[in-house]
Amino acid sequence: MSDFPTTARVVIIGGGVVGTSTLYHLAKAGWSDCVLLEKNELTAGSTWHAAGNVPNFAGSWAVMNMQRYSATMYRTLGQDVDYPMNYHVTGSIRLAHSKERMQEFERVAGMGRYQGLQMDICTPAELKDMHPFMETHDIMGGMWDPLDGDIDPAQLTQALAKGARDTGGQIERFCPITGLDRDGDEWIVKTAKGDIRCEYVVNCAGYYAQRVGEMFKPFGGRTVPMVVMSHQYFLTGQLPELEAWTKEKGHKVPLLRDVDISYYLRQDKNGLNLGPYERNCKAHWVTPDDPMPEDFSFQLYPDDLDRLEFYMEDAMARVPLLGEGGIERNINGPIPYAPDGLPMIGPMPGVKNAFEGHSFTFGIAQGGGAGKVLSEWIMHGETELDMWAVDPRRYTDYTDHDYCLAKALETYGHEYAMHFPHHEWPAGRDKKHGPLHDKLVEQGAVLGAYNGWERANWFAKPGDDTSEESTQTWDRSGPWEVRVKEECESVRDGCGVIAITGFSRLKVEGPGAKDFVDSLTASQLPKPGRISLAYFADSRGRILTEMSAMVHGDDEVGLITAAVAQWHDAEILKRKAPEGITITDHTKEVEAILVTGPKARDTLAPITEGHDLSAPWLSVSLDGKVAGRDAALVRVSFAGELGWEIHCAVADAPAIYDALMDQGATPFGMYALNALRIEKGYRAWKGDLSTDYSLLEGGLDRFVKLDKPQDFPGKAALQNERQQGVKKRFVTLTVDAGDADAPYMSTLWHGDEVVGETTSGAWGYRVNKSIALGMLRVDLTTPGTEVEVEIFGNRYKATVEEDRPLWDPTNERIRA
Repeated sequence: MSDFPTTARVVIIGGGVVGTSTLYHLAKAGWSDCVLLEKNELTAGSTWHAAGNVPNFAGSWAVMNMQRYSATMYRTLGQDVDYPMNYHVTGSIRLAHSKERMQEFERVAGMGRYQGLQMDICTPAELKDMHPFMETHDIMGGMWDPLDGDIDPAQLTQALAKGARDTGGQIERFCPITGLDRDGDEWIVKTAKGDIRCEYVVNCAGYYAQRVGEMFKPFGGRTVPMVVMSHQYFLTGQLPELEAWTKEKGHKVPLLRDVDISYYLRQDKNGLNLGPYERNCKAHWVTPDDPMPEDFSFQLYPDDLDRLEFYMEDAMARVPLLGEGGIERNINGPIPYAPDGLPMIGPMPGVKNAFEGHSFTFGIAQGGGAGKVLSEWIMHGETELDMWAVDPRRYTDYTDHDYCLAKALETYGHEYAMHFPHHEWPAGRDKKHGPLHDKLVEQGAVLGAYNGWERANWFAKPGDDTSEESTQTWDRSGPWEVRVKEECESVRDGCGVIAITGFSRLKVEGPGAKDFVDSLTASQLPKPGRISLAYFADSRGRILTEMSAMVHGDDEVGLITAAVAQWHDAEILKRKAPEGITITDHTKEVEAILVTGPKARDTLAPITEGHDLSAPWLSVSLDGKVAGRDAALVRVSFAGELGWEIHCAVADAPAIYDALMDQGATPFGMYALNALRIEKGYRAWKGDLSTDYSLLEGGLDRFVKLDKPQDFPGKAALQNERQQGVKKRFVTLTVDAGDADAPYMSTLWHGDEVVGETTSGAWGYRVNKSIALGMLRVDLTTPGTEVEVEIFGNRYKATVEEDRPLWDPTNERIRA
């Protein structure tokens, strides 16, 4: 028995599959001085009652990468650590009842092929051959993943624990954490067995993550945005017919998912396991009269089979054999849900040297990859692949309990839902309204949520279909299309106005504030009175973020960034800020209104005082009035036309907006802005701009100043890359597309070779073409080169365009 450790490099809280995987990956990488604390026995939380399915399928590129890594790792883990494990790679079938579902399968199969996974689209007859007990008369087809399967969660966790211990990791069971303190840069983790001093603390506490998160609040933490849901599945008795088939074939039947109905059905020994995600789902421990117990280890909720009745009946019609086994055992246990159903893996918002790896709804499938990702965050402060999809900082101040509960119920009940590009999920809305909200609604705005802020996506006219059903399509066409086209034309020909509510606004102040920001960015900061884009890189020169910078003096810099980047970008600055430098957030104090189009100057002139409307592009005018209200004018336009952003106090925005309307301006929404920006080749954060690409690969060379005296992050890597040359490069493509434009991470082909991927796609209404931005193998980036882009299983010709905007290539209209 080893002595209780009093010091460690890392302390991990929680002994489920994610905590043990993190310890295993740290120890394997040489960080052996790490300790895992578990208040009960390993696997005592969601892990012990998990069904143990291990799919590769994911609609998210990052999550698919993580699950693919897990499945690959698990296939050799037992051998690697010398621990026996039951891992059945049975393959899986997903059924499709609609054209839209088949399109989703084609898209995911395309992403899978790019990642080296063979996922096949099958006919009903082919599926029937694989699973003879299944009825297929009412389906369109499906998807076959030969590498899907199931694993014993307890054995998996114990194997990871053994592997961690064998390489120096330490595990303390029956050791609840009682509190936290700090001493300088060190954490003091208080436990029932004694204190441990460490550099890093990791919250892997599963469905207890919110409770553990409360301990971090004195050190800058927040309430963890999650809810505990009740998930049920049941096991039938043994089925002789299934047993005979298995014996004859030498393997189990494939795992079956009827995603349009919302359940999985798999073989368990010689019986069946049915697990629905029911619409009439239930959360636990969400009201004062149902408090979370101190310890729920190895416990279950009472059976609640009435909730499952519809799904059981449907599954028995699909696989009649299911009805012959009876219910032998029902499992109804707690699983954590983040609002979007994806886990939180990465830096803990607001807390230095603290990380999170929790809220896994598919923890067994993702646990292996999560341990890899989390260990990379801890050891290097960055990950091999861009993991924004699961970054805890994607949630900010709007995620109160009501929001988390509403979203968890919605997400659980639509676990297998398709996430269409024009669909906005209705739960948890209206968390943050800008000052123009009511006016926009009166004008017909159809709204979307951006970091909790309600913005206009498009403006409907009387008689337009704004139903949720109308958005259930992957195609570009829908009730919005004619309006988006009109909005783009109004910006092209006249003057359009859009409220960009919720721009993240950060102020860096203190002695040497300008030099501090300069030391973090690869770009040159602008002179006072000007604005410019500043790009920030990680240590490998990859794109961390993009901010608009305004220098107000040596001791004050203003930064504006994407709404959803609010906490992410603030932490880039805060984690590096020396004593005397403060970073403050002013997002809620200022509204931004973009006025843009060839008639923008004519629209502004009658209502503007003290601003020089002939000042050049990228100029900033801080002192003046618009519609009699104090407002700054910034001469930029993400729409790629003559334009200004009006920055004003929140209370003054309605009067300014009314004055613009009185001058004849036309409102437009985010869909139109996206179409307009893509015609200019302007990048979007976490699509075109992500840590999957370096600044040079991203075609941002003109913003990278390698001759700066400052040794900014990534400088050495970028210098080396400039000498060696990039292997892939950012391009603009015009696509002979069909009914849909290229989604994020659509594969680019050249003959039979995969040569790149798209990072965003949309129809350009000014150039009347489908456009994709993407990354392409560098030898194919010569203008005029033809490649193909795969969109929902079909390949379409795509042509590489000149490295300049498709619309107004010389920027004459912007500079007018």
